[in-house]
Amino acid sequence: MLESLKEQVLEANLKLVEYGLVLFTWGNVSGIDRESGLIVIKPSGVDYEKLKASDLSVVDLDGNRIEGLKPSSDTATHLELYRRFGNIGGVAHTHSTFAVGFSQAAKGIKPYGTTHADFAFGEIPCTRDLTEEEINSEYELNTGRVIAECFEKNNINPDAVPAVLVHSHGPFTWGSDCYEAAKNSAILEEVAKMAYISEGLDAQPASQAIQHKHYFRKHGADAYYGQK
Repeated sequence: MLESLKEQVLEANLKLVEYGLVLFTWGNVSGIDRESGLIVIKPSGVDYEKLKASDLSVVDLDGNRIEGLKPSSDTATHLELYRRFGNIGGVAHTHSTFAVGFSQAAKGIKPYGTTHADFAFGEIPCTRDLTEEEINSEYELNTGRVIAECFEKNNINPDAVPAVLVHSHGPFTWGSDCYEAAKNSAILEEVAKMAYISEGLDAQPASQAIQHKHYFRKHGADAYYGQK
């Protein structure tokens, strides 16, 4: 199972390159085996073109390295998301241009149209800024805590909104597995690009009726989009 997860996480990390979401060594994808509690994540500072499955880092939920190279510097953030969001199976982080732009402006992405509504149920939030104390003590762990706090404080379901913007930093996305997490990073970037254009044209968010229609035709028990 672990070797299979490594291959999946490798492929998902390479998807970030294919989707045009990362440069150099920026960004990472992880996946979890909930039964064993082991997480596979991209190692720190390794170029994507050189990345091999055997290089990938394996850690437990406490952050102990089991095997592989030194894990991503964002590992503690991933682990906190796995601990706090019990249904997710994969996490991705990028520095994609438009999503980072919203993060740096400390603005959530409002649901201006059906593309957004197909993806997420409501606004994609931006977290509060970390305090100086949070930055200087367990920064990456506190990043995960601030994400979870944002969702809890605003009563947002992470299964319905699979993305967040971290203030002054960038996006994290998640999904049922590492592939979906990477795919959601690509969708988020496209949604952010559309929102940026829409805001420049003084658009208003889509009606609640159209948002609900488009979200629930793709998600939930009554979804009818796609093939059975």
